[in-house]
Amino acid sequence: CWVLDALIAWATEEEEEEEEEEEVPVVICAAEGRIGATIAAINSIYSNSDGNVLFYIVAMANSLQHVRKWIENSKLKKIKFKVIEFNPMVLRGKVRSDSSRPELLQPLNFVRFYLPLLILKHEKVIYLDDDVIVQGDIQDLYDTKIQPGHAAAFATDCDLPSTHEMVRSIGMQTTYMGFLDYRKQAVRDLGISPNTCSFNPGVFVANITEWKRQKITKQLEKWMLKNVQDNLYSSAMAGGVATPPMLLVFHQKHSTINPMWHIRHLGWSPDARYSENFLQEAQLLHWNGRFKPWDYPCAHQELWEKWYIPDPSGRFTIMRPNS
Repeated sequence: CWVLDALIAWATEEEEEEEEEEEVPVVICAAEGRIGATIAAINSIYSNSDGNVLFYIVAMANSLQHVRKWIENSKLKKIKFKVIEFNPMVLRGKVRSDSSRPELLQPLNFVRFYLPLLILKHEKVIYLDDDVIVQGDIQDLYDTKIQPGHAAAFATDCDLPSTHEMVRSIGMQTTYMGFLDYRKQAVRDLGISPNTCSFNPGVFVANITEWKRQKITKQLEKWMLKNVQDNLYSSAMAGGVATPPMLLVFHQKHSTINPMWHIRHLGWSPDARYSENFLQEAQLLHWNGRFKPWDYPCAHQELWEKWYIPDPSGRFTIMRPNS
C-alpha cells in the first residue's frame, strides 16, 4: 500500500538524517612534507573517539595520492574520510611574501578561512591544525556550545593559569600586541586594546550557517588585502599572516571551548615543558611554534610519536638525534 511505502520511505529518510547528524566532521590539512603529522593526528582521534568521525583531509594537488595511499595501506583504512583538493588561486594578491617563517605562508595555512566552500553538508565542523594530538573523545569538542550570533568557538591564551605561566616564562606573546602593529594608525583606530588576550585559531569549532550569514570569509579576505596594502601586522611579529585576520574578525565575537581541549605552545621551545600530570589530563596537545614533534629538537615528542604511523612509501621520516 502506498501509505505504508511512504511511511517506510519517511522513516528511512529520518534515520539517514539522524545518522548524518551524528557525524563529527573534522577538517585537517595534509601538506606535502608534513603528512606524517596529519596521519598521527587522525590516528589519535580515531583511536580515542567513539563517535562517527568523518575526516575532511584538505591537500594540494601534488599530495592527494600520497595521503590516500598512506591511509589505505595502514590501520586507518577503516576511517571515514574525504580528500579535498585546495585551489591556491583563491589567495592570489591576498598574501604578503615577506615572512620570517615561509612555511606559514603555504596555501593550506589559509584553508580555515574557506570552510564553507569546502564543507557543504554540515552545520557544524571542527578545524584542527596538523601538529596536534587528541587524547580525548572528539565528540566532547564537537559538543561545544556556540552562542547565538557566533560563528566559531576558540580557547583564549589566558584560560589556564598553568598554561599562561609557562608561556610567560618563555616570553611568548598572548595578547593582540604580539600580532598587530600598533605603530600603525589604522590598527590604533580599531579601538582594540593591545593587552587584549589573543587566541590560537589552530583548533576551533565553527557554525557554518552563521559563518555564511556573517560572510566571515569575505571579512577575513578584507583584512588580508589591507595587510598587503598597509602591512598592518608584520609577519616577523605575527609569525605568519593567518592568525591576525582571525583575531580581528572574531574580536569579542566568539564562544569559548574548554581550555583543556587546546593545550598549546608545545612547539615554542625545546625547553617549554609542561608537567606530566597536566599533559595526561589534557584532551588535545598542540605543538604550535617552530619545534615540531617529528623534528629535533622538540618537547614531549613521546606523546606525539605513539600515534605516528610510518609512511609506506618511505618519503616521510621522523628526525631524531641518531637519524
